[in-house]
Amino acid sequence: MAAKSFDMIVIGAGPGGYVAAIRGAQLGLSVAVVEREHLGGICLNWGCIPTKALLRSAEVFHLMHRAKDFGLKAEGLGYDLDAVVARSRAVAKQLSGGVGHLLKKNKVTVLMGEATLPRAGVVAVKSGASVEEITAKNIILATGARARTLPGLEADGDLVWTYKHALVPKRMPKKLLVIGSGAIGIEFASFFNTLGADTTVVEVMDRVLPVEDAEISAFAKKQFVKQGMKILEKTTVVKLDRSPGKVVAHLQDAKGTVTAEFDTVISAVGIVGNVEGLGLEALGVKIDRTHVVVDEFCRTGVPGLYAIGDIAGAPWLAHKASHEGVMVAELIAGKHAHPIKPGTIAGCTYCTPQVASVGMTEEKAKAAGYEVKVGRFPFIGNGKAIALGEPEGMVKTVFDAKTGELLGAHMVGAEVTEMIQGYVIGRTLETTEEDLMHTVFPHPTLSEMMHESVLDAYGRALHM
Repeated sequence: MAAKSFDMIVIGAGPGGYVAAIRGAQLGLSVAVVEREHLGGICLNWGCIPTKALLRSAEVFHLMHRAKDFGLKAEGLGYDLDAVVARSRAVAKQLSGGVGHLLKKNKVTVLMGEATLPRAGVVAVKSGASVEEITAKNIILATGARARTLPGLEADGDLVWTYKHALVPKRMPKKLLVIGSGAIGIEFASFFNTLGADTTVVEVMDRVLPVEDAEISAFAKKQFVKQGMKILEKTTVVKLDRSPGKVVAHLQDAKGTVTAEFDTVISAVGIVGNVEGLGLEALGVKIDRTHVVVDEFCRTGVPGLYAIGDIAGAPWLAHKASHEGVMVAELIAGKHAHPIKPGTIAGCTYCTPQVASVGMTEEKAKAAGYEVKVGRFPFIGNGKAIALGEPEGMVKTVFDAKTGELLGAHMVGAEVTEMIQGYVIGRTLETTEEDLMHTVFPHPTLSEMMHESVLDAYGRALHM
């Protein structure tokens, strides 16, 4: 029997893969998606979505404790961890089912199984004992990534957890160690700390949230410490001694090594691309540190083979994967596609307080040779923030002093993950300070701080 043939095959149905498949189908291509585990991938099932559901529960719990600040009464406060987790899983399930519906609606063929590429233009799909071969001129790799494991710090699901274990915790940690203070680490630290765990965060770099602007990191750290977290920077976890019910961590900094005891450890030390077992090397695909090397259009250099999302390297963000998926589908369909500019992709971290940014930090802009104008505006100067009872935060903007180009924007505080999009649009449209100054921001809103931060960069702030 001849192998089924498609215009495009997508390997992986995460936020990159399923979006690529839908866009390809919209453009009239015949499309197949191969997925080994969950429609929606890590993001919908074990990442972005369920973590936000957990963090929302923690946020509401935190607000309940502040009831008195709002003239309200709340007594006998508590939580049911199993119910919190069950809600998170239900949210993930609802969205994963939604992806299945969208693929069906767009007439995308879905094959559940493990994919390999035995030769150019061919995908073998293994499901149980059977193997089916399908063919296409264009194949998109969207296999994503998984948690990095460091020797001696491997997860066991009991004492040492990955993000997956942390999403369905068997127990509430009493004394928690989080290794790594990137988005994943700090979000879990924030969640468990809010629910009452004695939380310590260890970061090998010189500050928490190391990819963020230094000022924003410092502000966030101050808030984390205020909430009771212990933050150890420039510190490495050398080894973990495990015994029933406890872990002794050996922590090394410039002064030497100390030990500390915990009942739970979460390892969040980065990710590695899912590049193994596909047969990529035999096809001539170049792999660099577990990521497929691609050009600005996500082409691998092997004709008809593309790679998008986490497997194609940083930034490791769902929205970047989705946009790459659309771009590649349009390219395959013969449309005029625009490469994605990394400097216009926002990063969002949903800890308390939230952190969001786009473009260059002040430090990076200066290192790139720009003469900069920097504006800042604090939440305490904003009427809506005070009315919300959220006066802790700041908005920071970085401009090219010569041209007025918005080089970067950085925020910490309530709802900044929603606000950052205003600056993202600004960066995409290559806006200048003049455009932003002439924009009328509604009152009373948190977004007014975005206006004031721009004004401040040019010595024109009105409410500070």
